[in-house]
Amino acid sequence: MIDDVAKECLHSDLREIREVLLWKLDGLDEYDIRRPLTRTGTNLLGLVKHLSLWESRYFGEVFGRPFPEPLPRWDDLGQRGADLWATEHETREEITGRYRRVWEHSDATIAALAIDSPGHVPWWPRPRVMLFNVLVHMLTETSRHAGHADILREQVDGSTGTAADYAAQQRDAAFWEARRDQIEQAATAAVKLGRTGPGHGG
Repeated sequence: MIDDVAKECLHSDLREIREVLLWKLDGLDEYDIRRPLTRTGTNLLGLVKHLSLWESRYFGEVFGRPFPEPLPRWDDLGQRGADLWATEHETREEITGRYRRVWEHSDATIAALAIDSPGHVPWWPRPRVMLFNVLVHMLTETSRHAGHADILREQVDGSTGTAADYAAQQRDAAFWEARRDQIEQAATAAVKLGRTGPGHGG
């Protein structure tokens, strides 16, 4: 049986991980939050923009409670991928502010509905869902992108962690240089031992 305890646990975790994602932008200039940091262009502000769009859909139209600001249609192929980066005309404040408004709308939906309330996700193969399914999905999706943001932020300035208090306790650069060298040596040694192919059993 799925009950309100499960609902509150999932919702609490979602609220926490949202804040982590926004914290990853703190202290960075406009270029560093926007610039592509992977071969496919993944960037910090784009992750926030992407999550704001999809969370607004999942806790909005899926439950007949549309987010009150204009959104592109989910099946508009011309818009595919546009949510993953910010144009020069979109400000940090616009994107992060919209994400926070999405939270408010989502939180109102979650509070208003029972955990087994039905919804409809037209872009899923099995579109009939409950609030429980959508909470799990959005928690998973947000956590996945927060993990991306962890790596991107570390690439920019070496900052790691999930909150400002944690970041203040980081080890110094010499520790991480020594650890990286240790891991590099282990990787090189594994190759010399002949561990070169996938599925090598030992």
